[in-house]
Amino acid sequence: MGLWLTVAVLPLKAMEDTNHLEIQSVVANGQDVPLQGKEAVKLSSFPENITFHFGAGTNGTKPPLRLRWTLDGLEDAWHEGSAEMDLTVRFYNSSGDQISQSLYPIHGESTGWTGSLKTSSLTHRRETLVVPPQASRLLVVISSAGPPDTVGIYVVANLVVSKSTGNLGSTVLLQSPFDNTRAEHASDDLPAGWMHDGTRPSMASIVKFGQEPQTMAFAILDTDPTCHGEWHNIFESAPLVTPGDSLVVEWNEMYSMGLGNYHTAIYDHLPAGHYRFRVRGLDVMGSLTGAEAAISVFVPVPIWKTPWFWAIAVIGVTALMVGISRYFVWHRMRREMERLKHQRALEQERLRIAHDIHDDLGARVTQISLLSAMAQDNSDFPDKARADFDRISKMSRELVSALYETVWAVNPENDNLEAQGNYLCQMVNQLCERTPIRCRFNVLGLPHEIQVSSQTRHNINMAVKEAVHNVIKHSAATEITVRMAYAEGLLNISIEDNGSGFKPDAKMSGHGVSNMKQRLANVGGSCSIESQSGKGTTVLIRLAIKPVEHAS
Repeated sequence: MGLWLTVAVLPLKAMEDTNHLEIQSVVANGQDVPLQGKEAVKLSSFPENITFHFGAGTNGTKPPLRLRWTLDGLEDAWHEGSAEMDLTVRFYNSSGDQISQSLYPIHGESTGWTGSLKTSSLTHRRETLVVPPQASRLLVVISSAGPPDTVGIYVVANLVVSKSTGNLGSTVLLQSPFDNTRAEHASDDLPAGWMHDGTRPSMASIVKFGQEPQTMAFAILDTDPTCHGEWHNIFESAPLVTPGDSLVVEWNEMYSMGLGNYHTAIYDHLPAGHYRFRVRGLDVMGSLTGAEAAISVFVPVPIWKTPWFWAIAVIGVTALMVGISRYFVWHRMRREMERLKHQRALEQERLRIAHDIHDDLGARVTQISLLSAMAQDNSDFPDKARADFDRISKMSRELVSALYETVWAVNPENDNLEAQGNYLCQMVNQLCERTPIRCRFNVLGLPHEIQVSSQTRHNINMAVKEAVHNVIKHSAATEITVRMAYAEGLLNISIEDNGSGFKPDAKMSGHGVSNMKQRLANVGGSCSIESQSGKGTTVLIRLAIKPVEHAS
C-alpha cells in the first residue's frame, strides 16, 4: 500500500506540461463580459455578482485534480472549494442497526501541512462522548464521503478509543493496529480487525510518514471526485459498550483537500481598481503542478468620480451661469434700450411741442399784446375801448409768461438741476420786479448732470411760485431770500422773507399752502412752514432727487 501511494503521487509532477488551465468566461450583473484576447476584461462601474469560470484548456489532456484561486488587488489569501472528510464514531444496537453517530469533520489543510508525508506534522485531536441508550457496539470510520467532489488526502495515526472507569483510570477499547508495529515490518495485508470500504475501497490505504524510522497510519487518498473511500473496524470484532459510558477518542491527523470539480469563483462586488484573477493547479497532495492561468480585471471609476468629469461639469456649470447671466444682461439691456428709445421719442415729441408753442402760439399771443398796447395809446379810440385794450394787453402778457413757462417745463433740455436753479431765480426775479421787494439768491451745488423729470420740475416751480405770491400779497416784506442746495441726493429750497409773519396754527383762507404740500407730496417731497408774528416766514422745501437716465 505504501508503494501504491508513491506510484500515485510521483507521476503528478510529470503532468505539468499537459495540465493547461484557462479562464473560460466572466459574468457580471448577469451578463457575459467579453474577454479581450483572454488576457484582460473590463467590467462596468459597480459590478455585482462577478463570476469567474475556469478549468482545463482545450489542449489540456490531464487537468489538475484540484484548483486554487485568488484575486490580486482585493485579497491575499488563496481559495479552494469547501471540501470535507471526517472521522466518525458510530453506535449500533444488538441487532446490528446503527442508532446514532458522532461526526468530527475536517476542512482545507491541517496546520503544519507541507505537501509531503515526510515533512508534514501531525495535529493532535481529542473528543469525548457518552454512549447513547440501546448502544452495544461502536465503529470508528475514517472517510472521504463528504461532498461528492472532495479529493485529497487524510491521514489518521495513533487512534485510541478508551472508556473512563473513574478512580480506576481508563480502559482502552480500540487502538490503531500500527502503534506497536515498525514500518519495516508492514505488509500489504489489511491490519487485523480493520477493513477498507466505500464506493472505491482502493482509495483507503496505508501510508508511511515522517523521517527514519517512518510510521504507518491509515489514509484516505481520494483521487476520484465521483467516489469515496473509507476505513473502519470490523463489526464482528467491534468493542462492546454500555449505554451511559464516558468515552474518549484521541488521534493525530494531517490532511489536505479540495473539490475536484469546482471551477467557479464568485465575488459579490468589486470597487473601482485594477485586479488580476489567478488560478493554479494542485495535485492530490495540494502541491502546485505548475499549471496556472490569469486574467487582468479592470473596474473603472464611476464617471461622476473622475477628475475630467468634474472639470467638464465645472466648465459646463460655469458656461451655463455665464450664459444665463449674459442672457439676463442682454434682456435687461434690451429692455433698457427700448425704454431709452421710448424716452428719446418722448423727449423728441416734448421738444417739438415746446417749439410749436414757442414759435406759433407765443408769436401770436405776443402779436395780440403788441396790437392791444398800440390800440391803448391811440387817442382816436374812446376811453372805454382803450381801457379794454389795456386789460387785453395785460392778459396777453400774462399768457405769454405762462406759455414760456410751459415751454420751459416741456423742453427736455431743461431736465437737470442746473436749469432748474436758473429758472427759479429768473421766475422769482420776474415776480418781484414790479414790487418794492428786493431779491437775494444763494444757490449751491446744482450740477448739470443730475437729471430731473419735467413733472418734478413743474411741481417745484408751482410750489415756489405759490410761496413767492404769498410773500408779495400778504407779508408786507421788503426783502426775500431764496436758497437752493443739493447734497447726497437731497434738494433743499427755502424762501425766506422779513415780513410780518403769521401764526402757522391759525386758520388760513384759500388753498395755497395745502396745494404746495400736495404738489410736493406727489413727487415724493415735503413742504414745511416756519413763521412768527413780526419775524417773517420761511418756507422749506425738501425733495429727494433720484438720477434719471438720459438718452444721449
